[in-house]
Amino acid sequence: MLLCVQRGLPHPSLCPSTSEATQAACVAQRKGVKGPSSLDPAVLSVFVPPFVMKEDSQLAGMNCMTLGKNRKRSFRKKRERPRVELGKGVPGGPRGPDPEDVSIPNGVDLLALPQLCFPGGLCVASEPREDCVHFLVLTDVCGNRTYGVVAQYYRPLHDEYCFYNGKTHWEASGLGGGAAGCFVPFAVCVVSRFPYYNALKDCLSCLLTHLKFCKDFEVDNHIKDFAAKLCLIPSPPPGPLHLIFNMKPLQIVFPSRADPESPLIDLDLHLPLLCFRPEKVLQILACLLTEQRVVFFSSSWALLTLVAECFMAYLHPLQWQHTFVPILSGQMLDFLMAPTSFLMGCHLDHFEEVSKEADGLILINIDNGNITYSNDEEVDVPDIPLLAAQTFIQRVQSLQLHHELDLAHLCTSTDVNEGRASRRAWQQQLNCQIQQMTLQLLVSIFREVKNHLNYEHRVFNSEEFLKTRALGDQQFYKQVLDTYMFHAFLKARLSRRMDAFAQMDLHTQSEEDRINGMLLSPRRPTIEKMASRKSSAPHAAHRRMVVSMPNLQDITVPELPPRNSSLRKIQTMECGSSRAVLDVPPKSTHTFKIPEIHFPLVAQCVQAFYADCVAQLSKAMGSLAPENSVLLARYFYLRGLVQLMQGHLLGALLDFQSLYKTDVRVFPADLVQTTVESLSAPERTQAERTPELRRLISEVMDRPVDTPKADDRVKNFELPKKHMQLDDFVKRVQESGIVKDAGVIHRLFEALTVGHQKQIDPETFKDFYNCWKEAEAEAQEVSLPLSVMEQLDKNECVYKLSRSVKTNRGVGKIAMTQKRLFLLTEGRPGYVEISTFRNIEDVRSTMATFLLLRIPTLKIKTASKKEVFEANLKTECDLWHLMVKEMWAGRKLADDHKDPQYVQQALTHILLMDAVVGTLQSPGAIYAASKLSYFDRMKNEMPMAVPKTTSETLKHKINPSAGETAPQAIDVLLYTPGHLDPAEKVEDAHPKLWCALNEGKVIVFDASSWTIHQHCFRVGTSRLNCMVMAEQSQVWVGSEDSVIYIINVHSMSCNKQLTDHRSSVTGLAVQDGVQATSTVYSCSADGTVLAWNASSLRVTGRFQVPGGGLSAIRLHGGRLWCCTGDSILVVNMNGSPCQELKIDGSFKETGTSFLGFQLMPEQEQLWAACAGYPDVYVWSLQDLAQPPQRIHLQDCSEINCMIRVKKQIWVGATGLSQGRLKGKIYVMDAERRTVEKELAAHADTVKTLCSAEDRYVLSGAGREEGKIAIWKVE
Repeated sequence: MLLCVQRGLPHPSLCPSTSEATQAACVAQRKGVKGPSSLDPAVLSVFVPPFVMKEDSQLAGMNCMTLGKNRKRSFRKKRERPRVELGKGVPGGPRGPDPEDVSIPNGVDLLALPQLCFPGGLCVASEPREDCVHFLVLTDVCGNRTYGVVAQYYRPLHDEYCFYNGKTHWEASGLGGGAAGCFVPFAVCVVSRFPYYNALKDCLSCLLTHLKFCKDFEVDNHIKDFAAKLCLIPSPPPGPLHLIFNMKPLQIVFPSRADPESPLIDLDLHLPLLCFRPEKVLQILACLLTEQRVVFFSSSWALLTLVAECFMAYLHPLQWQHTFVPILSGQMLDFLMAPTSFLMGCHLDHFEEVSKEADGLILINIDNGNITYSNDEEVDVPDIPLLAAQTFIQRVQSLQLHHELDLAHLCTSTDVNEGRASRRAWQQQLNCQIQQMTLQLLVSIFREVKNHLNYEHRVFNSEEFLKTRALGDQQFYKQVLDTYMFHAFLKARLSRRMDAFAQMDLHTQSEEDRINGMLLSPRRPTIEKMASRKSSAPHAAHRRMVVSMPNLQDITVPELPPRNSSLRKIQTMECGSSRAVLDVPPKSTHTFKIPEIHFPLVAQCVQAFYADCVAQLSKAMGSLAPENSVLLARYFYLRGLVQLMQGHLLGALLDFQSLYKTDVRVFPADLVQTTVESLSAPERTQAERTPELRRLISEVMDRPVDTPKADDRVKNFELPKKHMQLDDFVKRVQESGIVKDAGVIHRLFEALTVGHQKQIDPETFKDFYNCWKEAEAEAQEVSLPLSVMEQLDKNECVYKLSRSVKTNRGVGKIAMTQKRLFLLTEGRPGYVEISTFRNIEDVRSTMATFLLLRIPTLKIKTASKKEVFEANLKTECDLWHLMVKEMWAGRKLADDHKDPQYVQQALTHILLMDAVVGTLQSPGAIYAASKLSYFDRMKNEMPMAVPKTTSETLKHKINPSAGETAPQAIDVLLYTPGHLDPAEKVEDAHPKLWCALNEGKVIVFDASSWTIHQHCFRVGTSRLNCMVMAEQSQVWVGSEDSVIYIINVHSMSCNKQLTDHRSSVTGLAVQDGVQATSTVYSCSADGTVLAWNASSLRVTGRFQVPGGGLSAIRLHGGRLWCCTGDSILVVNMNGSPCQELKIDGSFKETGTSFLGFQLMPEQEQLWAACAGYPDVYVWSLQDLAQPPQRIHLQDCSEINCMIRVKKQIWVGATGLSQGRLKGKIYVMDAERRTVEKELAAHADTVKTLCSAEDRYVLSGAGREEGKIAIWKVE
């Protein structure tokens, strides 16, 4: 959308009063006396596209050189709404709304626009003035913004160049020459849907070189020609491609957004850093984050908008939700009386007036960098959190803000466009650094918000979040948490949006945070954090005080330093690597030069322009390497737009369809739907005959028109006010953030309702919640001497601390970490180790006799010491007895199952026991707490150890469902080896494990440490069936929804989709041999097999396997082996059959189908299994007609999956183990055809297997367990 408006004084013959006022002003100017304050501007011309109509097609055969003239425009009266002159549609253009329906775009008020084009008033001058520009932001009632760039220029009021109908205009109006030597301002405003501030400023600068010296009756023609050219330039899609257009004498660059989520940046983001000190920038950001009433002032109208827009960019991805009017004219000052939050801008001349008349405003003077308050009343604006502010200031000071310093050693460029290009590249890099810097500031402020979110129920526990903030920062967070901006931010977090904030948070998180993402234990400070807390500034200590719930009024906390003084002192403080901006190099950009058009108002020339665009885009696409899909997608997008304008709808749809294979993020779904709906009957028929378009049309037309909007409300956690049954209690506990696992909450419910009706009253819940939070706060305040911390691992946390007790090893407090028990001795604090949980042999609660007293005593026997540890714990004894036994049992289960998750769950159990005892405070409290001794009871009820073979083969277990309310089944696993690649960071070059869960969820683990590398992201919404790696940079994922999704392993993004299958994709295979990974074969359930070029993503082969039911494919010997249910079919690469192995009468399982198969080339064997049966069949590849050898798997109910590893076949199954139905793995020797090992793998069925470089095998369990086991291959 583009609107071009000319404004100035109306024609004298149409408005005599204005003529007289102008003449009076001119005379006053010459005499040096004060004349009229200003004149009223009027709209002279309005130009709205389209500029070429269908009826102009009759002129297409005429010579372009003779068709440059257009109708002459006349001036309008001042308050008359001007008639809009529409352009004309292109012959054969796309069908859509009639051109007559086009009107002034929404949000553009032509009656108010003149005030904004001359915000300081329209004043004549006695001498020429410099041309100038300023910028507008126009907002409609729905909050949609349009952007304007205004260029003002002066023309002489009376000279030989000014003619109307062949006469000088003062002669025509009967006026004398009294106005000679006066110059009248005119303005041209371009309004666009996109904030192309620099680009449109350059365009208008080029236009003014023509307007200042043309005759008056030619002005409209020049402007209309200019507007017609601009409207032909498409807006580039998000990504690395910028457009260049020759406007003569300048090359104009129209930049694109970095990605679909980012704002379009076409301005210099360092302007506020030149106008304000870093401390002031932080103050302004604090005003915006707390949604104050902010007014910018400057003597430059241009700076008002540019600086305000820079601050909007600094807030990204947070968005200002309130009124945004960066320029107010003198007649609009009453807007500042609005009671709600706003950001507005005024000329510096109005500063005193606004300061005295309005209340509660924050006044920001751009010219001198000062911040004041209206009526000298200080507004309560809190500081940005101190640590974040310190880091930000250091990063600002490290920036190079002056381009001249970079140019000092270079020769002067003699080419103006070359110099501009160099400046633009420097600015782009600086903009990127500033965006990273401000984003890091926001992440450091709001990073820990995620720790207080419950995603399942969309709850934010603001009260607990505030308790974790430092005292000096609390006022800031209290105000921010109540803003609309923060509420929208919470919605995005709870929806797990992977926006710029989430990506920066992921890239900058510590290794400890990555590990904590795998664990479910309650939050406690680690020994490493305790040590850093002791050595940090005094302010850091106060951060912990605030979380203790008792009276804070009694604690004397020194005041934080004043706002400005402290922030300058941080230059001498050490903040480690935080001093510099995160080293994120700017993404490389490319440019495409739009062909020139000389007669944009001539249909034939416009069509020729479109043809040139298509030809040049096609040429550029042909020169691209196939793997440069990101740039290729932008060319497809642009060519599709141009073909739409040509009226080539089918060609446009084919280009848009290609975006699925190149970058689906820029797919214009609404535009495609509109195009499909406007197809004529013959075009629709032709489209239906094209497979690609048939799929595209069905997807577009099947989209639900009125999809009910998901409930994205954010709830604040509140304590319940009614009695709760089990289901409501589970929900409330999950919302509180205490526990997520539904099974644990069920046990908690049993504990809190022992001996009572099976419901929990609000008072009990409140007491339990307070007990939990008090224990959490006390643990945060634990401070250990350095001599003690040296004895502990850096990742250990103190979870429970007893009262001071007498023991046989001294007097002190017993401390419990996730690894050990130790005594913190009193007097001279010291460390006495009691035992690690792994070394405990026995735990007992007894009575020790002291004089006439019997004192409850805890006895702990360890393997490494003969002496039994005794502690007179008195009333705490029974609780500690339960807790130590539970941790002991959890440690044993963790060791037996090689699964650290058991320790984390045991920690949760013992802390819940503590809270239950504190809540009930009754004789039956210990019995109630024993309901949570889950692992101790499991150990006593099922004393059978993990089988020796299983224990020796099992290396480790990980849980992809950590943090979820219930386990999720593992559908597919894929291991990808690590390799150094120029496109990757070193830490990203580690091997990875890709795990597909339900509904298209994918989680990626770092296979070198088994920590989460990429938290859950979605690949469609259907079940995923298969995964394979291609080209070392792509992971192909076959889905039940018939789409192949391609994940980029460097960016961890899924922006490509292959939509050629018509049924669920069931198998993928990568070609081996010399051309490894160059061809990928995919199959679908309807029997279709496609061959793909892995680089270009083009289909190079297609055939149909008869019978359907195709479930898997393998490559061997230059042929494809296809599992089709009742047969295994061997076909050539062109699809012609060679051999077939069918389930026939020789099989006992005639009513079943093949589940899957594996080929053993060295042994010349084919191994297969049938669905629902416990037998494996082995054929000789030399003669498939011979009956197979049948191998029965003992204690097996059914086989689910199988893979080949070296000379072994690993079979995942469901079977009996220790009398229970579990997931089992059978390791079979291919040469002897016997079972070598029988592994008790999972508590649920084994759903999938994958190999890791033939050194390890990874197995995924069903939804009852939802874990991944890593097995050693021998």
